[in-house]
Amino acid sequence: MRRDLILLSLLLATPAAAAPLFAPRDMPVHVYDGGWVHFVGGGISAFDCNGDALPELFAAGGSNPAQLFLNRSRPGGDLSYEVAEDSGLGFEGVTGAYPLDIDSDGVTDLAILRVGENRLMHGLGDCRFAPFEDMGFASDDRWTTAFSATWEAGQSLPTLAFGNYVDRADPDGPFEACDANRLYRPEGDRYTAPVLLDPGFCALSMLFTDWGRQGRADLRVSNDRHYYVRGGQEQMWAMEDTPRLYTHADGWQTHRLWGMGIASRDLDGDGLSEVFMTSMGDQRLQVLERGAHGPTYDDAPYERGTTAHRPYTGGDGRPSTGWHAVFGDVQNDGWDDLFIAKGNVEQMPGSAMQDPNNLLLGTADGTFHEDGLQAGVASLARSRGAALHDLNADGLLDLAVLNRRAPLELYQNVTEDGGHWLAVEVSQDGTNRLAVGAFVEVRAGDRLWTQEITVGGGHAGGVAGPLHFGLGQAQEVDLRVIWPDGTEGAWQTVAVDQPVSLSRGG
Repeated sequence: MRRDLILLSLLLATPAAAAPLFAPRDMPVHVYDGGWVHFVGGGISAFDCNGDALPELFAAGGSNPAQLFLNRSRPGGDLSYEVAEDSGLGFEGVTGAYPLDIDSDGVTDLAILRVGENRLMHGLGDCRFAPFEDMGFASDDRWTTAFSATWEAGQSLPTLAFGNYVDRADPDGPFEACDANRLYRPEGDRYTAPVLLDPGFCALSMLFTDWGRQGRADLRVSNDRHYYVRGGQEQMWAMEDTPRLYTHADGWQTHRLWGMGIASRDLDGDGLSEVFMTSMGDQRLQVLERGAHGPTYDDAPYERGTTAHRPYTGGDGRPSTGWHAVFGDVQNDGWDDLFIAKGNVEQMPGSAMQDPNNLLLGTADGTFHEDGLQAGVASLARSRGAALHDLNADGLLDLAVLNRRAPLELYQNVTEDGGHWLAVEVSQDGTNRLAVGAFVEVRAGDRLWTQEITVGGGHAGGVAGPLHFGLGQAQEVDLRVIWPDGTEGAWQTVAVDQPVSLSRGG
């Protein structure tokens, strides 16, 4: 049910939005490749590892070595990247990675997912990395395809969740042979042995999120029905002293899909995030039920335009396969848009082979419409992971897409006459330096935009850096942070079209 918080007066007063446009840019050749164990995965991450405020890109390689690409763009100029030498990240078997500051030293680290042992890599500065030592983290040989992290109350290190796919050691597999997921909780400055999150149903995306603004992040898991076959479903773990699955008694409803990716964003200004999940066939936008006392989510109606269930170009009418999903306002008109990476698993005969990526443009009435072809991002490669991020510091969200058995693609956002924007970087002293779990609120008149700072979601990759807000015609906005412990920062008035840094107590 469409919510009524989007005002008709705003719809009538909003000028026509600029049409988004992306231009391809050259990129060093990199391909995510490999056999069965690399049909899934293929994540790409964006983060600044040398302090120049221009994000680097780290791309999984599967059977090829993973690669770090240094950002050599000029601020506001054309995108340009080169391969980093001696970064310490050239592992094989990598399915994806997520950037975060694990030890809160001010330098971004990486959690690297692999077919094999997962790695926690310590950022040393100047885009060099080495394994963490004396932290107690130990990973055995798994097929890991999902990750999320959060800081639980009183802890100096983040809680880490690794989502595993099929248990390759199960002689009765691969069907109904999903591996259990692993949860690493710290004790002091070290990790203890992982807690099994069992049953596992072949996780392909995870996200710690404070879904109801209750002051605690719970773990949402999206699972691939292809291998759990029956008996499985989407999951949400309540992060109590002993984690437990939410059930019907808590308001959780059974949802079954070929779950590939998770994206979340407050789309209607009520401060609570909607959830988008990719799948084979229809994609699902879910809305928290009004007045619910638990995590009760309803599927948004077809009329909202988010199912993206068949290709819109390319001539193949079979159902689509969605992977990475991410919200972001690509033309800064004040309404979040949705990018979905698409591509056949390999040679699935019931699914489209010519399967273009989606760019669904959000509108003031809460609906979305397809603009991928006109915007220039309708690649027909087997796409997997993606990063939608401002890569050249010009206030427009650019796009990098990692493909299976095809080169990585880079697109620069060259939209003209877009709306206003704000890039908000948040930090605090001590542990959890980047304030994971905080909520950033921006308001202008009757409009309220809210974003939660999270690590996880998407498909096998994420971004670390400023939160991007498209603001439409707003000339000035108020801004505040709700910090991870619930402390409400003061509202501050700021001008638009600039980066803003908010430091707790500063």
